[in-house]
Amino acid sequence: MKGGRGWRLLAGFCVALALLTLVLRGVDRATLAHAFSHARRDLLLLSLATTLVLYVVRSWRWGFLLAPLGRVRFSRLFQATVLGFMSGLVIPRAGEVLRPYLVGRAENLRLTAVFASIVLERLLDLVSVLGLFALYVWVLPVPAAQTRGPLLESVKVAGGLTGLAVVALLGLLLAFHVNAERALRMLGWVLGWLPTRLAHWLDARLREFVAGLAVLQAPLGHLAAILAQSVLLWVVIAAGVYFNNRAFGIELPFHSTFLMLLFLVVGVAVPTPGMVGGFHAAYVVVMTQAFGVDRATATAAGIMNHALTQGPVLLMGLAILMTGGGQGLTLSKVADMAEHHESDPERSDDARRATAAGRTR
Repeated sequence: MKGGRGWRLLAGFCVALALLTLVLRGVDRATLAHAFSHARRDLLLLSLATTLVLYVVRSWRWGFLLAPLGRVRFSRLFQATVLGFMSGLVIPRAGEVLRPYLVGRAENLRLTAVFASIVLERLLDLVSVLGLFALYVWVLPVPAAQTRGPLLESVKVAGGLTGLAVVALLGLLLAFHVNAERALRMLGWVLGWLPTRLAHWLDARLREFVAGLAVLQAPLGHLAAILAQSVLLWVVIAAGVYFNNRAFGIELPFHSTFLMLLFLVVGVAVPTPGMVGGFHAAYVVVMTQAFGVDRATATAAGIMNHALTQGPVLLMGLAILMTGGGQGLTLSKVADMAEHHESDPERSDDARRATAAGRTR
């Protein structure tokens, strides 16, 4: 393990441990055990099933995002999606490099262009979560269990500001692609002040990235389908949370999960291995502070929901690696790719070639 990566992983483990300690502090173990033992198994199975459906929808949507670059088989998209999210459990953010690598190499697509589809995917996810949150705040009835206090008001402000930023960024990406050649010419003039080699490299990367935004010029029907897929994806995630809550006797309406999703998105943004700690803390905070659920039940539900969402992708990813679907990758190689991408994006393609060469030896 290289020094920089090792220190980052160690820091992630320390943050996860600190957050878990805060989550479990003051929770009676007997009450926690009672909550686990009395959880309804049928509802937990339904929650587990939504996790499996989730990765099918993710893969399906990714195929639509990549359509302007080329048609990619669903099986390849599914394997790359599962492996990407599995690697992200061990090495934070590694999946954002691995997924484009797997599909780009297999389908002979430029890595930067495929990476652009991941950027759009993240933006669509954020837009969907904020859209559901807006429905919760401004359209749907307030759950009777919701507590009154400053928390929701603060969330409204933060959600609104984030929403404006996302809409502005989407507009910028769309405008850039619609006027791609003109924008690239202007950037080319700016790049002309840089050293020739660097300017040529940056120009090539920008053109590849713009190619990955080609889906923004797709017919309205195609764009509407992608938006519908994104909303469906987060409704599926919400369903998993809903079934999980009901399994622990937390009787909240389905749309209460729209508020929970916003908290969980913030929680999983904390770069810890397996999203441990941040996910649990966010779950407990929103359950106890927004809906008045007792801490032991909220903690048990959070631990179970994390297991039901992350456990399956870990097992599926390992199964794909064992059956050769990982194209000869190991977690060590994934870590190297992620580190190379962070320190020098140009070396991502070099890592791809090096890995391919390693498999032929």
